[in-house]
Amino acid sequence: MRHSVALNLSKCLGCTTCIKSCPTEAIRVRSRKATILPNRCIDCGTCIQVCPHQAVRSQRMNVKEALQRFKYNIAIPDPSLYGQFHNLDDANIVLNALLTIGFDDIFEAGTASEMLAATLDGSEGLEAPQKPELSPACPAVVRLICIRFPDLLNHLPPLVTPIELAAILARKQAVEAGVPAEDIGVFSIVPCSSQVTAVSAPEGLEKPVLDGALAIRDVYLELLGPMRDLDKGNMLPLAGSREGTSWAFSGGEALTRRERRYIAVDGIVNVIRMLEEIEDGRMPDADFIELRACTNGCLGGCLNVENPFTAKMHLKDLMGNLPPSPQWGVREDVLEILRSTKEPVFLPTFQLDPNRRVAMQKMMAIQTLEEQLPGLRCGSCGAPSCRAFAEDVVMGRASVDDCIFKVRERMQHMAGDTEADDYMPAPFRLRRKQPAPETDCLEPMGPQDSGEERPE
Repeated sequence: MRHSVALNLSKCLGCTTCIKSCPTEAIRVRSRKATILPNRCIDCGTCIQVCPHQAVRSQRMNVKEALQRFKYNIAIPDPSLYGQFHNLDDANIVLNALLTIGFDDIFEAGTASEMLAATLDGSEGLEAPQKPELSPACPAVVRLICIRFPDLLNHLPPLVTPIELAAILARKQAVEAGVPAEDIGVFSIVPCSSQVTAVSAPEGLEKPVLDGALAIRDVYLELLGPMRDLDKGNMLPLAGSREGTSWAFSGGEALTRRERRYIAVDGIVNVIRMLEEIEDGRMPDADFIELRACTNGCLGGCLNVENPFTAKMHLKDLMGNLPPSPQWGVREDVLEILRSTKEPVFLPTFQLDPNRRVAMQKMMAIQTLEEQLPGLRCGSCGAPSCRAFAEDVVMGRASVDDCIFKVRERMQHMAGDTEADDYMPAPFRLRRKQPAPETDCLEPMGPQDSGEERPE
C-alpha cells in the first residue's frame, strides 16, 4: 500500500515530536531521522500537524498539471472546502469558480452523501451491520479498525465513501452524455491525507475510481482570483443542500442518516477510546456512531487552510442559505454499487509472528524487557514508549543499548567508583539530595508578609 504521508529528511531533526503523537505508534527515530512503519500508518495526518519543522507532508498533485492530463475533468469537492472562505454566502461562487480554472463538470460529495444515506437507511436488500453501526466515511478510521480492532469489522456497513460514490456516478453521467471514457478525469478535492491515500487504495472497492486527489489548500489558492472576478449574476446553480454539506463537521452524517440515537466522535484519540470501549463490551446505548479522525470532522483535516472551529462557523452561516435535502429514497444504481463492495478484512499489522508458539515467546520476551525499562516514555530511544521499544528490540528493529538508561547501567559498571551520571544529560540523571539553602541571608517573614495581623 502506498501512503500519502511522507517525510522530508532534509528538514527532519529527529526531535521525537511525531513519535509521541502518532496514534498507532507507526513512527520511529533512527540516526536522528524519523522513519515510518508503513504497515501501521493510517494516514491520519496527525504527524503533519504536530511536526514543528514541517518535515512531514502529504504527497499532493499540482492542480494545473492534473487538469492537463485529461480532456474532460470532473471535480468532486468535499463540503469542507466551503468553510475555508470568509464571508461566503453562496456555494455556487466556489463551484462556478472551479469551472473557470479548468474543470468541465462538478459533482458535489455532499449530494452523494445524501444519496448514500437514503439508500443505506431505506434499503432492505443490504445485510444490516451489527449494532452500534460504525460510520465508514473516514478512511483513516476504517484502516484503524482493520489493523487494531478486527472484532468490530462486522459493525461496518458497505465500504463506500461519498467521494467514491460521487466519482462513480459522475463518470457514468459523463459517458452517458457522450464523452469518451478515456477522456474523462475525475479528481476529488479533499481536506486530509487519508482521502489522498484512498484514491489509489480504496478499502471497499475492487479498483480505484478516482484519477487523483487535490488538496483543499492548493485549490483554495487557485480559486481566490476567479471567485473575486466571477460574474455573480450569471452563475450556474450547482450547489447542493444543507444536509449533505453538514457532513463536513462532526455530527453532520448522523443527522443525514436520521438516526435518533447516535454518537458523534471526532479526534483520533477520542475515536480510539470509543472503539476500545466497544471492543471491551461496554456498548454505548446508540444505534449509530459517527467517527472522524480529525478534530471537528473533515474541517480539521491537515490539508485545509482555515482553523477548524472558524471554518465550522463559516459553514453554518453558509448552510442557512442552502435549500433542504430532496427526498432521494433508495436509488437502484447506488444500491448496486453497495452490493458490489468488498468485505473489510483484518490486517495483522501487530502480529509478532505467524507461528503462535513463536509469537508467545516473543511476547514474553517483550514483557520481560519492558519490566526492566523505566516506563517514562521519554522518546530518547527513538520509540514512542518503553513497550514499543521492547518490541523493536525483540523484533530486531533496535538494540537494547539504544535506551539511555541501559547505557547508564553499563557506564556505571565501567566507571567503578565514578558517578556515571556525570556523563548523562541533565533530564536523565538520578535525583540527588539537594543541600538545604543557607538561611542567614534570608529575611524572616514579617507579619505583613505572612498575612497575619500585627499586634497592637
